This record gives sequence, C-alpha cells and structure tokens, in this order.
Amino acid sequence: MSQQVSSSTDKIIVDRSRGHRNRAVNRAVRATRERLQHGEHTGRAFDRELMTMHLATTLQSASITPYLIVAITIIGTYFNGDLRLIAWAFLALILHAGNTLLSRAAVRQQITSENAERWRSFLLIGQIAIGCGWAFFSTQTCNACSPSNYSLFKGAVLLVVLSYTALSTFMLRRSVPVTFAPVVATLAISAFIGGNVYDMGLLAMLCVAIVFFVIVTDRMYLSNIKLLSFQSEKDDLIAELETAKSMSDEARRRAEEANLAKSRFLASMSHELRTPLNAILGFSEVIATEVMGPLNNATYKEYVNDIHRSGQHLLNLINEILDLSRIEAGRYELQEEAVSLLDIAEDCIGMVQLRATSKNITISETFEASLPDVWADEKSIRQVVLNLLSNAVKFTPQGGEIQVKAGWTSTGGQYVAIKDNGPGIPEDEIPVVLSAFGQGSIAIKSAEQGTGLGLPIVQAILAKHDGQFILKSKLREGTEVIAILPAKRVLQTVPAVSDAQAVEKKKRSFG
Repeated sequence: MSQQVSSSTDKIIVDRSRGHRNRAVNRAVRATRERLQHGEHTGRAFDRELMTMHLATTLQSASITPYLIVAITIIGTYFNGDLRLIAWAFLALILHAGNTLLSRAAVRQQITSENAERWRSFLLIGQIAIGCGWAFFSTQTCNACSPSNYSLFKGAVLLVVLSYTALSTFMLRRSVPVTFAPVVATLAISAFIGGNVYDMGLLAMLCVAIVFFVIVTDRMYLSNIKLLSFQSEKDDLIAELETAKSMSDEARRRAEEANLAKSRFLASMSHELRTPLNAILGFSEVIATEVMGPLNNATYKEYVNDIHRSGQHLLNLINEILDLSRIEAGRYELQEEAVSLLDIAEDCIGMVQLRATSKNITISETFEASLPDVWADEKSIRQVVLNLLSNAVKFTPQGGEIQVKAGWTSTGGQYVAIKDNGPGIPEDEIPVVLSAFGQGSIAIKSAEQGTGLGLPIVQAILAKHDGQFILKSKLREGTEVIAILPAKRVLQTVPAVSDAQAVEKKKRSFG
C-alpha cells in the first residue's frame, strides 16, 4: 500500500477525502440524462421544427417541378399530339406556383408551436390541389398510339412523381396518400366505369407503390423525429451542465473568499496570540530559572515548568498555522542559498534525539558521502526534515527504530527518507492525513496530538522547491516518507585548479 503526492502549487493544498462534494452534481446530471433519454418524443413535440424543415425543402426544390412538368408535356405531346396535355401543364404549373406561394407565406409568418397544426392543414390542402392536377393527367388518352403504351407512359410518370413527392414532402406526414388520393380515385372511377384493363393495372401498380412509399416515408419521418429528440436531449443536457457549472463556479468563488477570510483571520489571531504568549514564556522562564530569587515551594516550580512547556507547545501550533496561512495566501517566500542536505538532516536528528532517547528509540543514519550542496531555503528544508522526524518519533513505539537515509535519486536529485516501525496508516486514511487539519485514527488516539498541519506544510514547501513528497505505509509495519529535491537544485562543485596547472593551460592555449 503506497501513496504518492506531488503538489504543483503552494497556494492550494488538496484534500482528496472531499471528493464526495461533487456527487450531488453528478447525480443531477445523471438524472437529467435519464429523464431526457426516457422521455416521450413524438411528432407533436417537434411540430415547429418539422414544419420549418419541410418548408425549407419545398422552397429549395420548387424550381425542379416546372422542369419536370415541361419534360412530361413535351414527351406526351410527341406521342399524343393532343393539346389537352398543354392545358394540363398550364394547370399543374398554376397549382405548383400556388403551393410555393403558400410555403413562402408560412415562412414569412414564422411557424410556432401554436400555429403549426393550422399551417399543416393548409399545406395538406395544397398537396390535395397538386394531386388533383396529377389526377387530371391520369385521365389523358392517346388516340394515335396503343392504349398499353400510353398507360405504360402514364404509369412511369406517376411513379416518378410519386417518388419525387415522397422524398420532398416526407416531413409533412400523410402528404403522400393525401397527394395521390385524387389520382387513385380518378383511376378507380375510370377503371370500374369504363372497364379499361390498362387503367385497372395502372391503379393496382399505383396503390402498391403508394403503400411502399408510405412505409418508407414513415420510417424517414420517425428517423428525423429521433434525430430531433437527440438534438433536444443534447441541448437540454448542455443547459443543465451550464447551470451546474455556474452554480459550481459561484460555490467555488464563495469558498475561495471564505478560505481567504479564514487565512486572514488565522494570521491576525495568530499574531495577536503570540504577543501575550511571549510574555508568558518569558516570565515563566525567568521564574523557572529563579532569576529574581529562589522558589521555596517545589510545587510552584513544577507548575512554572508546566506553564512554560504548555506555552511553548501553543507557540509551535501558532507558528504552524501562520505557515499554512502564508502558503494558502501565496505569500510564502523562499530565502534561497547553498545548503547541505546532510548537515540539515544531522542537525534535525540531534534536535529530536533527546525525545527519541526518552522512548528508547534508536535512530540509525545511512548517508551517501560527499553530497554537493543544494539551492534551497535552509529554514524551510529544516522544517520539512524536522516535521517528518518529529512524526516518526511521535508514532514509533517504545524501543522502536527509525532509519534516516539521504542520497542521490535516479534522476540526479537528492532525497531524505525517514522510515519507522510504528503502527502505520490504513490505506483509506492516507488522503486524510495528507490534507490540512487531517488526522488519522491512530493520531487521534495518540497522547501527543497536533493540528494535522505538518504533512500539508511539508508538501507545500517541497512544491515551492519544485520537489516531490512520497508517503508509503503498511498497517502494523510502519511508515516511510521521502522528501525529494529535483536535479536542477543540486549545485555541482568543480575541483579547484592549482596555479601551475593554470599557467600550463594558458601556455597551451596561446601555443
């Protein structure tokens, strides 16, 4: 079980235990998606969109119909020579022009959800008028040619017109049967009254074709309904996401303001508390050292020592809060210089050695020799190592062991690793102990409780140095923490050159 944390900024200390705050937004988005996907999407919900698409298609293809009518008239006149076909062409062009004007009027009036049904009725009436023109065409006869050939010509024309009408008006539902109802009625009357076998065959073929195209256009209509429903779902979901995003942005803004106010409050209160604390520490130390005279009562002297220790502990906590406030406010400045990581580690070991000895804890050192200096803030790096060592001493049991290592990383940087054989940290509590004010269950049960700011401050300081912090822990086996400084902060020293070597080198360069 291991955990690795790398911070990119010292202004934000991430609390990974608070991911549940996004669950409400996730649930809302999922609920919206399910509501949209399982909602009822029928043609009624998209009347306006379908009518608008139909009108656009009708106006775009309006110029094709006159060419089709003229071509049919020329071919029919070539076979027939009857001027009645020209009269039909004139009537068909008038009906087509009227239907086009009706479509333009609908576009100018702007189709709405309220008037969509009324305009649908008007457009279907226009299709009936066009169907009457094609019914008039179906009554044409040819005296100069055989009835079978002319019936074949009329059947081919009606099939072409039927397919063209189906493709151009499928978004106006029921337009195909409505348009060709007059044609079917005319052919039926002509077939059953006149007893013309060719008209009966033409009627049967046309009916079969109409049924086929009705099925095809219905599927195309439903496909468009589905596409429109998907588009509507996407638009509604985007709207929901925009609303959730705006709410999240507002919540984040308020949280940032509250966090800044908290940092300012902590910084102000910490400064206000340090003033009386300095007096408490100073006077308690004066009394404890009996500067003004001996204390005759041993109990009083013990009380004074307790006051001094408690004040010192409180001052340490206030200093940690001040450090965190400066880090969160982005005001933690580094005073960088060349420092030795080995010297800092040895000094920090000496500072905790007394506490470790009182608990019978052995601290072993494994340092690589001749490590060059690093470019860093000595006070900050010392605070990092001291915090990690203090935690190790705090949680290592009586008679335990702490191993401190320092050396090179595989990438050319330097590291300090501290490993103890304490109780370890449960896997689910690692994000908690790495968060600000977070404490694990073992720390809560410990007699030496703190603020829970040590590790977050360590992460922020290392991030300020472009470094890395790694925490590895196994329950009941111990914990290992590693502070890493990158290779770019290592100062590579160059061996000194003697005077004789310098003179010889100069001669060679001019030689």
